[in-house]
Amino acid sequence: MIRDRIKRLVRVPANELQAHPNNWRKHSDAQLTAIRAALNEIGFAGVELARELPDGTLQLIDGHARASLCGDSAIPVLVLDLDENEADKLLATYDPIGAMAGANTDTLKFLTDEIETQLSEFDSLIAKIRTDHGITDEEPQTPLRDIPIKPLPNTTWVLLGIPTIRYGEIAATIDELCKVPDMFVEMTCNHDDIEDQNA
Repeated sequence: MIRDRIKRLVRVPANELQAHPNNWRKHSDAQLTAIRAALNEIGFAGVELARELPDGTLQLIDGHARASLCGDSAIPVLVLDLDENEADKLLATYDPIGAMAGANTDTLKFLTDEIETQLSEFDSLIAKIRTDHGITDEEPQTPLRDIPIKPLPNTTWVLLGIPTIRYGEIAATIDELCKVPDMFVEMTCNHDDIEDQNA
C-alpha cells in the first residue's frame, strides 16, 4: 500500500509560511522572473508542500520561490503528515526526481507552437524553453549537392530555385560556371520570397 500523507488543503498568506532551514535550492533572478511570468499569465495553478510544526506553524518543503513572490496573498498549501526526517527526504528528492524526466522535442514544439500568450514576459519564457530544448523557428535548409565546375560538352545545366536556399550559399559555384566557355547560366527567382527586392 502507498501511504497517503496529505492531511488537508489550506490557503495561507504566503508570508506566514516558514522557510525550511535545510532548503538547498537557490533561486536565480532569471528563475524568479520566469515564475512571476507564469503566475501573472496563468495564476496559481499548483500547491505549496508543507508540514505542520508542534506550534501550529507551517514549514515549507516545496514552493519557497513562489511563496517569496506572493507577499501576504493567500496561496494553496498541502499540509503533509511528515516528521522531520521524512520532510528532509522529500526536500532532498522532490525536485531531482522531476528533473530526471526527458523531453519529446517534437511534442514540445507542437505544444508551444499552439500556445497563445497574453504577456510578453510569458512569451519570453516560452521562447527560452524552446531554445533550451533546441527548438528554433528557422526553416531547415535544403542541403546543396556539389556541382562540377567543368561540365561535359554540350551539357545543359538547370539550377532549380528552392526558396530555402539563399543566393549567397551558391554564389561561388555560379560565378565559376559563368567563366566556363559556351556556358549559359539563367537564374530566376520569385521576388515575393526575398526581402530585398533589388537582390
